[in-house]
Amino acid sequence: MRPDPVTSGAFAAALQNRDLPPPDGLSRPGGKPATRRFAVYRNNVAVSLVDALAAIYPSLQNLVGEEFFRAMAHAYVLHNLPTSPLMFTYGANFPAFIETFAPAGALPFLPDVARVERAWLDAFHAEDRAPLAPQALGSIDPDALATIRFEPHPASRLLKLPHAAGSIVGRDRAGQPLDGLDPFMPEAVLITRPAFDVSVTVLTVEACAFLKALMTGSTFAEACDSAENATPGTDIAGLLTLTLASGAFSDLRSPETRKPS
Repeated sequence: MRPDPVTSGAFAAALQNRDLPPPDGLSRPGGKPATRRFAVYRNNVAVSLVDALAAIYPSLQNLVGEEFFRAMAHAYVLHNLPTSPLMFTYGANFPAFIETFAPAGALPFLPDVARVERAWLDAFHAEDRAPLAPQALGSIDPDALATIRFEPHPASRLLKLPHAAGSIVGRDRAGQPLDGLDPFMPEAVLITRPAFDVSVTVLTVEACAFLKALMTGSTFAEACDSAENATPGTDIAGLLTLTLASGAFSDLRSPETRKPS
C-alpha cells in the first residue's frame, strides 16, 4: 500500500518543531523511516536561514557578537519560515522579534539598528529610477513653485527612531569605531539609493520635518512651513540643496497630477 503524500503544512510544522517526528509519508527508498535524513535537512534549513539573517543584519551581528546573534536568529527561525522564494525578503519582522527576545533587553537600541539595516536592504532592492535632476526646478515658474509636489524615489525610506541607530549602522558599515556615540540619542534617518550605492543620512529636526512632508504628498510651501515650525528661522535653501543631493525624489508633480492619498 502506497503511503499518503506529505502535506506542505505537516512538512513545515515538522521543520519548525524539533519535537515532531518526520511528517507521515516521508520515507527513504525501500519505505524505511527517514528520521535521520529529515533531522539533517531540518538542521541545514535552520543554519541557512540564520546565515541569511546574518547577511541581512551585519551591523547587528557586529554589535552583539556572532554567538549571541546566531542564538537570537535561531530562536527567530524556529517560528518564522520563509514565505517567499526571494531570500532578501526574509526576516522583515526580525526587528519586532528582537523587542520580545528577553536576552536582548539590556540593549534596547538593537531593534532600531535592525530597522535601519532592514530599510537599507529594501532600498537596495527597490525599483531602479533616475533621481530628480537639480536643474528640474529651473523649469518651474517661480510663482508655481509653492504648489509643486515631489515624487519620492522608490528606494527612499525615512525613519524616526528613539535611538542613534542610523549613526551606529553608518559608522559600522564604514569600518569606523563607535567610541563616544550615545546610542540613546533619538535620530531621524534618511535611506536612499540614487544610483547603485545605498546611503544612510542622519537628519536634523528641520530636515526630517521638511522631507517627511514632501514624501507624504505635501506641497513645497507646506513642507517649508513644517520645517519652519520644527526650527524657526531654518535655512530653506539648504534643505532644498539636501533634498536634491540626496536622491530621495525622482520627479515633480503639479497640483493637477497629484496622486490620490
